[in-house]
Amino acid sequence: MKRILKRRDFRLLFGGLFFSMTSESMLLLALAIWAKDLTGSDGMAGAAILAVIAPMAFAPMIGYVVDRFRRRPFLVTALIVSAAGLSPLLLIRDRGDLWILYAVAVGYGLSYIAVSSALNGLIKEVVPDELLAEANGALQTVKQGLRLVAPLMGAGLYAATKGWGLATVGMVGFVLASIIISFLRVPEEKPAPPEKRWLSEVVVGIRHLTRTASLRRAVLGCIVVIVALGFSESLFFALVDQGLHRRPEFLAVIVSVQGVGGIIGGVTAARVVRRLGEISTVALGVGLFLPMLVTSVFPSVWLVFPSAVVGGIGLPWAIVGLMTLMQRVTPNEIVGRVSAAMDALLSGPQALAIALGAVLVEQLPFRLLFAAMAVVCGLSVTYLWLGRALSTPRLPATELA
Repeated sequence: MKRILKRRDFRLLFGGLFFSMTSESMLLLALAIWAKDLTGSDGMAGAAILAVIAPMAFAPMIGYVVDRFRRRPFLVTALIVSAAGLSPLLLIRDRGDLWILYAVAVGYGLSYIAVSSALNGLIKEVVPDELLAEANGALQTVKQGLRLVAPLMGAGLYAATKGWGLATVGMVGFVLASIIISFLRVPEEKPAPPEKRWLSEVVVGIRHLTRTASLRRAVLGCIVVIVALGFSESLFFALVDQGLHRRPEFLAVIVSVQGVGGIIGGVTAARVVRRLGEISTVALGVGLFLPMLVTSVFPSVWLVFPSAVVGGIGLPWAIVGLMTLMQRVTPNEIVGRVSAAMDALLSGPQALAIALGAVLVEQLPFRLLFAAMAVVCGLSVTYLWLGRALSTPRLPATELA
């Protein structure tokens, strides 16, 4: 990580993204809490999260727009728009204003896709291929670290200010990010005009994902495990309640412990990618979820905590491996569309799995569901590991000597 942080352009990008990621980490849970507070309904709280995820259906079109502009100015503009998009939250007073919260959540979901797509393209402009894993690992370390504190900060801000403080701090974070990133000096050529009809241009990202053997293998393997893990959104509440006999708030403790593992995983992910290759890293990252699923079949606090740390390590390994592979094998002129298409392919099944898990947890024993998830996760690991030759280790010359 030291090598990548020595690069001035990446330090600026990293510094700006720290503020935007802080805003993002605070907002998602806090919007759901806000909806719950206004209505008293768990369903309305869940709908706030769904409102953020639903715009993923438009991700390919957003990716097409991103690829029509230079990355840095587009990212700066998208961050400013994200800040402005939070301002209507200041108008919410009572349940009658709930539609404002949902509208902001949808807009935030759209801006998240645009920011993510532009960022992946900008990273390719700022960072050479041999340091992509280090760049993604550094960003994941910060993101996992923020999981420890930012959701609590967001909830605390909402509780203390009834929303206006949350909206203000979120807007400030996005504005600071846009200002810092605007100081980047990246030579970017203006994208060439589209050569095909707009619909053909929109599906370029999906076509690249399906026709590139390494990406196809990695994305399919991740979709399978995301569907399995999507059930856990409801199942872990059952684990805490029925298995560990603790109050629901105890889940926050488990998530925090998992965040500690996430920091370790973020710090070490780049080294694993260099040693083993991207697909092997994704496979190992997914494999580290298995202890958490298996021990949940036999609930014990003494098993939950260490397995949560191990699972936390696996999450950034899987993400860094997948993102590095996508950036490395994708031409820069289409990286926005490929990034957006990948977000859509991963988030869509996840949303369906969360909904299905909420139904199944009421019908079947949670131990049986965790056992089934472990089997599916194991199959995904096997599928990914068998395709490891599609992405080989990329050790720098200094490590090969």
